[in-house]
Amino acid sequence: MSIRIRLSTDREPLDSKTWNSFVAAAPTGHLLQSWPWGQLKAAFGWQAVRVGVEDGGRLVAGAQVLFRSLLPYLSIAYVPKGPILDFGNQEISEALLSALHRLARQKRAILLKIEPELPHSPPVARQLQAWGFRPSPQTIQPRSTIHIDLRPGLDEILARMKSKTRYNVRLAERKGVLVREGTADDLPTFYGLIELTGRRDGFAVHSREYYRTAYQLFVPPGLARLFLAAYRDEVIAGLMAFAFGQRAWYMYGASSDRERNRMPNHLLQWQAIRWARERGCLTYDLWGIPDEVGKEPEKYKKTVTGRQGGLWGVYRFKQGFGGQVVRYVGAYDYVYRPALAWLYDKAAAWR
Repeated sequence: MSIRIRLSTDREPLDSKTWNSFVAAAPTGHLLQSWPWGQLKAAFGWQAVRVGVEDGGRLVAGAQVLFRSLLPYLSIAYVPKGPILDFGNQEISEALLSALHRLARQKRAILLKIEPELPHSPPVARQLQAWGFRPSPQTIQPRSTIHIDLRPGLDEILARMKSKTRYNVRLAERKGVLVREGTADDLPTFYGLIELTGRRDGFAVHSREYYRTAYQLFVPPGLARLFLAAYRDEVIAGLMAFAFGQRAWYMYGASSDRERNRMPNHLLQWQAIRWARERGCLTYDLWGIPDEVGKEPEKYKKTVTGRQGGLWGVYRFKQGFGGQVVRYVGAYDYVYRPALAWLYDKAAAWR
């Protein structure tokens, strides 16, 4: 083997084209490991560094690491939905992990948090702990989600939905809801819906500029699309879907308090599914359901009516689209400064 470590901060840096091609082709490659995702986070207080392992001149493993300052001269290091590597290849794994630890220590990180894009399994958990990682008390990305298989035809995808969801998709069309592609000029309207939805459903939202930057980074190159649902020329719901490689994700959605009986959100999801499939994606990730469902999916196969709050309403909506429940291995931390990491975990728990 001819192993070489490359960084995006080197004098001869790892470039965006090489990195994106690697991430898009990797079985566990993810949107959050893409170069433009690092650019998005870098615009809002993070520093993104891409670390790659080459073997024979070919990129075979890597991790996009996000660093955030905590206090003067201290930081945390975070690898969202990574690292990307073959866990069974010990030499490559050790090379990447050594490079990550070296970089994290140079940045005076108190801990390195990773969230591999791997299904939960005892062997993976054991391997992570053998490498010195511990299960993290703080998970950043949703641990459980629903994947919709886009390989069948559209009729089959519709047939796999719950009958009520399929009915609502068609009901929205019959009731005059029209879905169109949004432009940059529509972002203020979309953000207004996001703010309204956040207040109504009790969740935090990003700043207006965050969504604008995401649009600018992902929509022009065809990596995302803004969908807007309107009734009689009034926008009543919106959705932003992303695609990278052969996978797509529902990331941001919002709706008005008006005309909810017209089921615009169902039609929006259907149009996003069609867009992702036409683009060549094989799966559509609905991005986040209660982890209780991920732990015991058979228990929650039937529509859950007795649970309220949290993500339960979201789960009832997403469950209707007929996908497969997936649970990931979750977040793991490698701690460099135990006392400070303990304080960080306590502070994070109070937020």
